[in-house]
Amino acid sequence: MAQVQRLGVVGLAALAAIFSVGMEAQAGDPGTLIQEKLVSQIKLTKTAADHSDIVTAGDVVVLHKDGLMMCSSDSPYAFSNSYSTGILAANYKNRAKNAVRSWGRGLIPIIGDGTSAVDAANNGCASRKFVAGEKFWVTGIVLQKDGILVSTYSDPYNDVRFYGEIKFYFPKGPVPPAGDFVKTVSEVITVQPSDDSDNGSQGDQGGQPAQAPAPTAAPAPMADIAPPPPPADTPTIAIGQTKAQVTAAFGQPVKTAKLGAKEIFYYKDMKVTFTNGKVSNVE
Repeated sequence: MAQVQRLGVVGLAALAAIFSVGMEAQAGDPGTLIQEKLVSQIKLTKTAADHSDIVTAGDVVVLHKDGLMMCSSDSPYAFSNSYSTGILAANYKNRAKNAVRSWGRGLIPIIGDGTSAVDAANNGCASRKFVAGEKFWVTGIVLQKDGILVSTYSDPYNDVRFYGEIKFYFPKGPVPPAGDFVKTVSEVITVQPSDDSDNGSQGDQGGQPAQAPAPTAAPAPMADIAPPPPPADTPTIAIGQTKAQVTAAFGQPVKTAKLGAKEIFYYKDMKVTFTNGKVSNVE
């Protein structure tokens, strides 16, 4: 009985050691460290469940590679892209699978036999290709067994938002250190620096207090502003004036009309009626 008890104690100790090693391995898992580092550097954006709008805005990121494909937000599946060995490429085969699933749900009409992967992908969603220099949001950073999946979301383009995914594959062999893999991600996207980033970085250098700005000279007194010139005499018109007097004061009319003994001068905001050559009415 004592021997059995001793074996039980040894067995428990061995299990505890294995459990401890497993916890340490999990805590130091390279993939987990990469995910945590990326999440710490990119503040994620939260969107509505139907991808229709932003609920909580995170960091804006800048794209550094051409060819990122995204689907419209009303599509049931995001457009998949991959990045490996310096190449960003849309995954049309994966998009075609999504389109087939949509067909099964009755969301996309079947267009006939012989549809290619690209055709199926294009019929699977209204898509947009993003190029280097464009900006968007990141809504998720997920660790997968063979890489990191980054979910993207755009501002509206003609009232349509787009969303997609970028799969950053781990290289063959051991997973690289977190710092190296983050550099790989930064080849494709980086956080847009805030407007006040320069000011914030200069607030404390080497522990030295920031210097107060040098005083500026008092502004010189402003010169007196000359009064405006008196308004010019406003032309007037009176009953009995001749056509020559009216045109001298108001210029030539826009158009004229003759009705027997009456003649009408039309100005931009006035109508003058002459009877036998003299002003008889002003409207």
